[in-house]
Amino acid sequence: MKTFNPAELPTAEFHSLMLGAIAPRPIAFASTIDEAGNVNLSPFSFFNCFGSNPPVLIFSPARRVRDNTGKHTLDNVLETGEVVINIGNYALVEQMSLASTEYDKGVNEFVKAGLTPVASSLVKPPRVAEAPAAFECRVLEVKPIGDKGGAANLVICEALLLHVREEVLGANGKTIDPFKLDAVARLGGDWYLRGIPDSLFELPKPSRKGIGIDQLPVAIRTSTVLTGNNLARLGNTEVLPSPEEIQRFSQAPIYQYLAHKYQDNPGEKERQIHLLAQRFLEEGRVQEAWQALLVAELSK
Repeated sequence: MKTFNPAELPTAEFHSLMLGAIAPRPIAFASTIDEAGNVNLSPFSFFNCFGSNPPVLIFSPARRVRDNTGKHTLDNVLETGEVVINIGNYALVEQMSLASTEYDKGVNEFVKAGLTPVASSLVKPPRVAEAPAAFECRVLEVKPIGDKGGAANLVICEALLLHVREEVLGANGKTIDPFKLDAVARLGGDWYLRGIPDSLFELPKPSRKGIGIDQLPVAIRTSTVLTGNNLARLGNTEVLPSPEEIQRFSQAPIYQYLAHKYQDNPGEKERQIHLLAQRFLEEGRVQEAWQALLVAELSK
């Protein structure tokens, strides 16, 4: 691996490396207003949620690396203590990008980006009508981290209200369907990520009593076929197949076929069974994967 020390690199160079590595990043499409009533709208990919009771969101309008200047969004939250964090999706990603243009103070990015302001319920900044979701927030604290170009300004917000377009809700009306949301996130450079079906996958939450990779039989743990992800899925198991289940699998046509075909080549037989188990794991058939692997172990 190549090592980079931020103390030995130009800030812009390390900034680029950091944003390339820490990805994808959600985007806070922040609408703010100054004391004179001028509206500002700008996206920030230094953003995430950090608690739910109270609901806390943090984004960072960092100082510009180029010339160490601050951003209008930061000025506005310091003046008024309020912000709406709109969530962008693919349908408005180009308009959101356009709003990041460094317009002069007082220029309304809603107008420049062709977006529709909607009056908020509890705060003064408007929200974006086209956004699939929007959080009305009170600013709890603004914490600057340094005073040089690239320095962070952590805007710590409490979400007072959440507005969600009904068409992105799931069937129960209480969760957001990721396929309908079609969210976008920032990568490095000019790259974004879109939350479309081909990019999404489900991963079951880890079991409270999973056995762990360290408890897998040595031949499984040191498999040349199974990946770290495969082993972790096996290690997330609480209860292994019963002897009866293992015995039944030993009579399954697929196992009988492999056992017969490679009866004179134990090493290849084991490899083929590990490939079968891998396929089961990729299909979410964890118990069948275990059955295949344990039959192979018992048949040695």
